[in-house]
Amino acid sequence: MSDLRDLYQEVILDHSKRPRNHRRPEQFDASAEGHNPLCGDRLTVFLKVADGVLTEVAFEGQGCAISTASASMMTEALRGRTVDEARALFERFHRSVTEASASDEELGKLAAFEGVREFPVRVKCATLAWHTLRAAIEASAKTVSTE
Repeated sequence: MSDLRDLYQEVILDHSKRPRNHRRPEQFDASAEGHNPLCGDRLTVFLKVADGVLTEVAFEGQGCAISTASASMMTEALRGRTVDEARALFERFHRSVTEASASDEELGKLAAFEGVREFPVRVKCATLAWHTLRAAIEASAKTVSTE
């Protein structure tokens, strides 16, 4: 195992054990629900937007370690970004876990999830929060499903 791979595993474990922004905010402008029936992951993503900027990104729910860590890291990566920047980061993240690697500079700590590409079932866990984020941005009332 490389040192980098070990570090990435540490980051994912830390976020799964101590998820950041794992709460329902008192006020929010948008939300969406997501469900991964294969793994049982369920979550809701909450957004507060001011002048096109995500000022609050939070989630609640339960899921496997990959799903929880991905949601936690997503909330940290998106706070303070514009809605358009959030959409672009969704695309880069999704590509990195399904196709080809984006550079570590583009993804930062989110590059830790590139290894799930080797396990297609786990890709659904890693991307659930991101698809749910996109539904919240688009004000979709339909529950996001990875199936």
